[in-house]
Parts: sequence; C-alpha cells; structure tokens
Amino acid sequence: TIVEGMQPSKMTGYHWRLLVFLSVATFFEGYDFMALTQILPQVRAEFGLSPALAGLLIGVVNAGTVVAYLLVRKADRWGRRRVLMVTIFGYTVFTFLTGLSFDVWSFGVFQFLARMFLIGEWATSMVYAAEEFPTAQRGTLIGVIQAFSSLGSIVCAGVVPLLLQAAWGWRTVYFVGIVPLLLLAFARRNLRETSRFEALSAEGPLPAARPMTYIWSTPYRKRLLQLAAVWALTYMCTQNAITFWKEFALSERGWTDVDVGLAITIAAVASMPLVFGAGKLLDVMGRRWGAVLIF
Repeated sequence: TIVEGMQPSKMTGYHWRLLVFLSVATFFEGYDFMALTQILPQVRAEFGLSPALAGLLIGVVNAGTVVAYLLVRKADRWGRRRVLMVTIFGYTVFTFLTGLSFDVWSFGVFQFLARMFLIGEWATSMVYAAEEFPTAQRGTLIGVIQAFSSLGSIVCAGVVPLLLQAAWGWRTVYFVGIVPLLLLAFARRNLRETSRFEALSAEGPLPAARPMTYIWSTPYRKRLLQLAAVWALTYMCTQNAITFWKEFALSERGWTDVDVGLAITIAAVASMPLVFGAGKLLDVMGRRWGAVLIF
C-alpha cells in the first residue's frame, strides 16, 4: 500500500530516461539470446559436434536461465540497482569471452554464465518497470521494453550473415556484445534505486533472506504454478523451433546464411506492431483477457 501510494501518476523525465535505459539493455539481451541460434551450424562445424551433442550443448547453456533465479533473489538484499549493474556487466563480459572460446567446454561454460546474467538482467528490468512506472501506463511500458528485446533479435538475425564474413567468423557475433558496457556509465551516475526498495530499506534492517521454498506456503502458490505451466509449455514449442530452425533451413532446404537472416528479419519486422502493441492491449483490456487474446 505504501509503495502504490508513492508511485507517480504520470511519467517524469527520469522515467523516460529509465525507459530508454531498460529498453537498450533489453535490446542486447535479445541480441545475445538470438546469437546462439544463428551461429549454431558454424559452432557445430568448428567443434565437430553431432546434432545430438549440439542439442546437449543448448540444454547446458539454457540451464543458466534456471540458475539465474539465485541471482535475481539477491535484488531483495543488494537492491535492484546493484543487481541490474552486476547482470549487465556479467552478460557483457561472458558474451565477449564466448568469442574467445578455445573448445566446446569453454564455449558451454561461458554461454551458461552469459545466459544466467542475461535472464538476471531481464528479470531485474521487469522489477524496475513494475516498481517505478505509473500504474496506468505500466503494461504499455513493459511491452515497449519487451519489444526492444525482439528488436535485438531482429538486428542479430540481420547482421549475422555479414559478421560471419569477418576474419573472426562466428566469434565476431559475440565480440559485438561488448557494447552494453557503455550502459554502465549511465547506470553508475543516473540510475536510482527503486522507490519500493528504498521504502523497505527505510523501515529498518532488511529481514534475512527467506528460504527458496517460502513461496509455496503463500496464497500465490496456485497462481505461480499456473503461470509457470503456461511459460514452460510456451517455451517448449517456441524456443525449440527458433533454436534449431536455422539448422533445418541450411541442411534440409539448402538455404544460405543470408537467406535465413532475411527470412527471420522479414518475419520479425512483420510482428513488431503486435509486439509493441501487446503492452497497450493489456492496459486497455486488462491482463487476463489481453493475455488470452495474445495466446
């Protein structure tokens, strides 16, 4: 109740700067998330991986999304701002190190850690948006931030064919990932802690971290299971299709890297009005019916 009362009724200059910052950070999250799917055939060829081993590698890398939960939990102790800066720095460093991988083991470790920090950054950005933006525009603004993740994926798909022609080949795709370090210059000077965390801190010493199983004893248990099931079932379909589609297009359809990049870019650009409009739809129709329509 205290936090809701503290939230502004309209966007301020700081909120617009925060929106830009979170959108740019999430843009590179989308870029890096798409990168692995676009360079997988080249990675397989260089490291001599069979399709089965490539699938195992993807599974190991994606396990970082689960481990990210441990990092996101620290936002309740360290603060949202500190965790956001740590995650941006972490995914930038390990994305760059991926380009220096000397074998499949180092590639897997670097990408596992990069994915952990990527999801940590994404989740913390959503916390920032939920706690800082005005309630009436919150769905729209979160939708915009999410859309920039999709835009990052589009850019990645579009530039990969060009980057693969560079001297470093697929590694160049990851060297580009060093750019988000520039965001930290903004974060250190201008990014504030969220009002919610400041309010909790002002009440006195923060309580000890609750056990990870605490959520199961709260009224949110049923809703958590429902949303987790929706999210898991959605990702089982979409992420597998996206991850391995380029392999299919190259090996079974005879497409080139340029063909794949163009196809993904066209499809993604066509979807952008819907992606940017999803948040507005949630504000107009409500979260429940808006989500039903989108799914």
